[in-house]
Amino acid sequence: FLESLEPDLPALRAMGLHLWAAGSETHPAGITDFLAEASAEVDGPVPGYLSAPQNIMDTCLYIFTSGTTGLPKAARISHLKVLQCQGFYQLCGAHQEDVIYLALPLYHMSGSLLGIVGCLGIGATVVLKSKFSAGQFWEDCQQHGVTVFQYIGELCRYLVNQPPSKAEHGHKVRLVVGSGLRPDTWERFVRRFGPLQVLETYGLTEGNVATFNYTGQRGAVGRASWLYKHVFPFSLIRYDVTTGEPIRNTQGLCVATSPGEPGLLVAPVNQQSPFLGYAGGPELARGKLLKDVFQPGDVFFNTGDLLVCDDQGFLRFHDRTGDTFRWKGENVATTEVAEALEALDFLQEVNVYGVTVPGHEGRAGMAALVLRPPHSLDLVQLYVRVSENLPPYARPRFLRLQ
Repeated sequence: FLESLEPDLPALRAMGLHLWAAGSETHPAGITDFLAEASAEVDGPVPGYLSAPQNIMDTCLYIFTSGTTGLPKAARISHLKVLQCQGFYQLCGAHQEDVIYLALPLYHMSGSLLGIVGCLGIGATVVLKSKFSAGQFWEDCQQHGVTVFQYIGELCRYLVNQPPSKAEHGHKVRLVVGSGLRPDTWERFVRRFGPLQVLETYGLTEGNVATFNYTGQRGAVGRASWLYKHVFPFSLIRYDVTTGEPIRNTQGLCVATSPGEPGLLVAPVNQQSPFLGYAGGPELARGKLLKDVFQPGDVFFNTGDLLVCDDQGFLRFHDRTGDTFRWKGENVATTEVAEALEALDFLQEVNVYGVTVPGHEGRAGMAALVLRPPHSLDLVQLYVRVSENLPPYARPRFLRLQ
C-alpha cells in the first residue's frame, strides 16, 4: 500500500502534508516512521500504562453526544469498540476495491469510527469532503469513481429534491449505508438513482446495541431474528409517554411489547454487551440504566428510542423520548438551548422542544418564551445570543410568545 503512494509523494509534500506510518516494514523515502519519531521526542521510557492499554475495555477516546437526556456528555469509547468499527464496512458488504464517499462530521462516531476507521479496516479508498453539496455530489461520484456512499437520511432527501442532472446517470454507486432514511425518501432515492443497495442501520455512540437492515426491507432499521438477538440481545418494552417511564407490572418488572406496538428499545448490560458510561461522575449515566427490567437485579441500557417490531420481526424507528430532538442529522439538547436563552435578562421562562415541519426530516426547534415584566422582546439581542452560543443546527427555527 505504501509503495503505491510513492508517485504522489512530491505532490503531497507540496501541499504541506506530512506522512507517517507504523509497522516493522521499511517505509518509502518521504514517509516517516511514526514510532521512531515519537520515541525520539521522549526523554525516558514511556510508562506501560501510557504506551499500551491494560485492558481492551479501557477508554480509547471520548466522543461528545447529547444522547436523549440533559446536556452533551463525553461518551467513553473503548478500544474494543474501535476495533469493532474496523469491521463495519465488511459487514456492509464493502471491500478493498471500493471508493467510499464520506461527507459526515468527523466529531461524530458515524464519520470517524464507522467511516474512517471502517475504511481503514478493509483498506478501501475514502473520498473525504469537508461539506456535503447536493449539487456537486454526483459530479464528485463521477470524478472519483465512487462506489459506496455513507449517509444520514437528510442527505438523501437533499439529493432527491435536486433538479435532474446528467451527472446522476452512469455513476458507479452500488451501495449506500447509513441511518435515518425515511421510507418515502428511500423509495424515491432508489427509483431515481438505482439500481443500488440501501443498508439502513441503527445505533448510538455510547450504546451497546446496533441493528442492520440486511434484507433491504424499506423503512426498517433491522430485523429481530432469533439468531441476531441471541448474539446481540435487546428487547422492546412498554413505555408511558405521559410519565416518561417504562410501564411495570404488579411485580414491578417491565412488560415486553406485542408485534406492532411501539416500545422502548433496551439492551442488557453485561460482559458481552458493556456500557462504559461518560467522563465524569456516575450520576451522568443514571438516566441511561434501567434496573429490574425482566428479573430483580438485572440492568439494561436505555436507548431512549421507541421502535416498533412487526409480526415478521422487522424493526422500524417510531420516535425519540427524553429532552432531545433530531434536526439536520444532529441531536439537539433542549437543556443546552434553553440555558443559552435563559441568560437574556428580558426572558423569564424558556421551554424548548421539537416540532415537525412538512417536507423535512426530524424536528425543528421551537422556543416558547415568557417575557420578564416590564421588558419587551429584543430580537436583535436574542439573535446575537443564539448565534454566538449555539451551533447552527441547535438554533430555534420558531419562537412562541406566551
